[in-house]
Amino acid sequence: METKPVITCLKTLLIVYSFVFWITGAILLAVGVWGKLMLGPYISLIADNSTNAPYVLIGTGTVIIVFGLFGCFATCRGSPWMLKLYAMFLSLVFLAELVAGISGFVFRHEIKGTFHRTYTDAVLNYNAEDEASRAVDNLQHRLRCCGVYNYTSWFGSVYYPSKGIPASCCFNSSDCSAEDLRNATIAPSKVYHQGCYELVTSFMETNMAIIAGVTFGIAFSQLIGMLLACCLSRIITANQYEMV
Repeated sequence: METKPVITCLKTLLIVYSFVFWITGAILLAVGVWGKLMLGPYISLIADNSTNAPYVLIGTGTVIIVFGLFGCFATCRGSPWMLKLYAMFLSLVFLAELVAGISGFVFRHEIKGTFHRTYTDAVLNYNAEDEASRAVDNLQHRLRCCGVYNYTSWFGSVYYPSKGIPASCCFNSSDCSAEDLRNATIAPSKVYHQGCYELVTSFMETNMAIIAGVTFGIAFSQLIGMLLACCLSRIITANQYEMV
């Protein structure tokens, strides 16, 4: 088999792979920016302290975009050392994604415990003004739920004695007055009975396998790029091939 057609074929495959890899980086960057702008309050309910997850996604996406372009450049140039560097980077990405996927799956119960702790604290210290309180309101309104386990979670909050259950628990805001929400007898007929903790954790349990599968799938796709880059580098070195 002629060497040049093999090299051309490998180059084509690696350029296509690098382009897909670049798109993955762009998606991670977009998700990170979106998460920072739109999900900041919700993230504060999942972590004990402020989390850097959006920044990690933004940084990872940016690095992948840069190295995706580098991979295309290295492939077009046919430089063995550049291709080896690209393969090394792909191996690091593979290991990082593998560790992240395994950690997320193994520690999913700890994530649920942290959410329970932080969400309960947000409910008990709710004041309708700070970021955590606004996140609670948004969560209850969007998921149509109330409290941690149900509306009775609000009876122990600092907010309830003076203002009752928050209006975000109402399933019909036009028929849900402040007086109703302060009345322990009337309020149950005006608010959602489903607790938010159960909804969020059931969603996590249902989709965790899918998320883990996608993560591992993306991680093992890096092996394809590593194999292509290493093979191309080896063939070019062995045959002293250079792209003009």
